[in-house]
Amino acid sequence: MPSSTSDVLLYFLAIWVPPVPVFLKRACGADFLINILLCVLGWIPGVIHAWYIISKSEKIAGSM
Repeated sequence: MPSSTSDVLLYFLAIWVPPVPVFLKRACGADFLINILLCVLGWIPGVIHAWYIISKSEKIAGSM
């Protein structure tokens, strides 16, 4: 299933500020806090985690 336009925009936003798309997808929960910690440890782990959350959310939404 192809990504929606909003998900594509979230992928690009995740390159610049990874916690923002995670917050938009998952709100202020464990995934958001994990992403902030990963961004503090290094920018690339934060981006990878954000992309994972966006793609994981997309599959869940597509199967419902």
